[in-house]
Amino acid sequence: MHEFLLSSAGASPEKPAVIEADPEGGLRTLSYGGLKRRTQEYAAALDALGLDVGDRVILESDTSASAIAAFLACSSLGLTFVPVTPSTPRERLLAVIGAAEPALYLQASDGKRTDLPEGLGTGRFGPEGLLVERAPAPRVRHRREVLTTDPAYMIFTSGTTGRPKGVIMTHRAIIAFYRGMLERSFVTAEDRVATTSPLQFDFSLLDIGLALGSGATVVPVPRARLPWPRRFLQFLADTGATQVNGAPSIWRPALRHEAAALAELTQLRGILYSGEAFPPPEIRHLQRLRPGIRIVNCFGSTESVACTFTDVPNPLPEDVDRLSIGRAHTGADITLVGEDGRVVHSPGAVGEIHLRSAALFSGYWGDPETTGRALVPDPLNPRSGQLVFRSGDLAYRDEEGQLFFCGRADSMAKIRGNRVELGEVERRLLGHPAVAAAAALALPAGDDHVLGAFLVLAPDADEPSAAQLTAFVAETLPAYMVPQELRVLNSLPTTPNGKTDRAKLLATFTPVTV
Repeated sequence: MHEFLLSSAGASPEKPAVIEADPEGGLRTLSYGGLKRRTQEYAAALDALGLDVGDRVILESDTSASAIAAFLACSSLGLTFVPVTPSTPRERLLAVIGAAEPALYLQASDGKRTDLPEGLGTGRFGPEGLLVERAPAPRVRHRREVLTTDPAYMIFTSGTTGRPKGVIMTHRAIIAFYRGMLERSFVTAEDRVATTSPLQFDFSLLDIGLALGSGATVVPVPRARLPWPRRFLQFLADTGATQVNGAPSIWRPALRHEAAALAELTQLRGILYSGEAFPPPEIRHLQRLRPGIRIVNCFGSTESVACTFTDVPNPLPEDVDRLSIGRAHTGADITLVGEDGRVVHSPGAVGEIHLRSAALFSGYWGDPETTGRALVPDPLNPRSGQLVFRSGDLAYRDEEGQLFFCGRADSMAKIRGNRVELGEVERRLLGHPAVAAAAALALPAGDDHVLGAFLVLAPDADEPSAAQLTAFVAETLPAYMVPQELRVLNSLPTTPNGKTDRAKLLATFTPVTV
């Protein structure tokens, strides 16, 4: 991974690799040569610790030049980096630490985390270097050579058991994805790619790979600017960002409140979005403000980073109310399988996406049973030994072969572009002493969705306020997993087989007005 992303350092060492905000409110630039040197300095400090290939290193940081150098340093030594963000709740972080059993915990030099478990090696990194504060426990170094089949990183997502689930990606898999994505020529070496996703999400690694793999420049948007459309747009203008990647929701405040400023971003040529639907009226508004802009719909799961890309028509016709997710990227192929287990061929017939690709995760950390349910024999050639990813996403093809997403076959939802396992939200709510039963759902809210929960209180329990319940959930779950709508019922409706009837719950819900 490090060799692939630093390939431009040899040919263009003085070219900007990262442009970011500095603590004084200005901008600072790190060249490709500077990024390579910082990576090597970090790697030397890590190598002195005697860590073994495959050891896990947690990186707590927002996206920055130093964070990129830190995970590239890990890559060069065969250390599996596990990204988390400074806003990760402590209990969730402890769950990640308990699952990953890292050798080392690194955080950005301005990080505030001080209450880390005893026995865990700790350190900080920044422009000034990488400083080990507490050495990790002595390790046995079995290997030194890094192979493409070794794990490059592990991203923890919501798990159906209520515990974070580690998705393992090898060097070979992520490079295969990068190469397939770069075939689409989304950016050139002269572009500046603004990334808006937190480092702990695979979309941020897509952004970094798209930029550095193209010889372009990464522009991390400060988290504090995203909620404020004027500050967000000003940062894009100041950095000369030509491409902006992120969930569609990052554009909504700007379209509503700063349309004129958005129209003035004449250098903005491309947008790549993922994680949620982009409402067609908002796309048309954006296209009118920035004529000729290229908007790309990216679709997929952490287990493959993404699996499809497609350009949104420009202009988007007024009679189009549903956008295609396109076709599998170069080097990948998609088969749809119906509920009966048979391959679906007919246009309009819905099936579950089964992804065939070199860019697949190798498994869920410490969970072979769940891995076996997701990586299954190729439905077209089950005797071959080839495994494909059973994604849980439902889709159909039109007459031209374009795919259209229909929803999930399981209980996962996307809220504001973030992957949410509804079972994890329910498990946390059930931890409150006043709650006897809970059902979490993605509820319609205009052109978007919000996370909601229906609750049944325990007998004789005092009804907690909505503020008390949301505060309780926020103690252990990130903000996007905290329900925005809470409803108390006498009982939860059930289907004939005894499961919670989510369709009936949705039918009783009055959509939120946005």
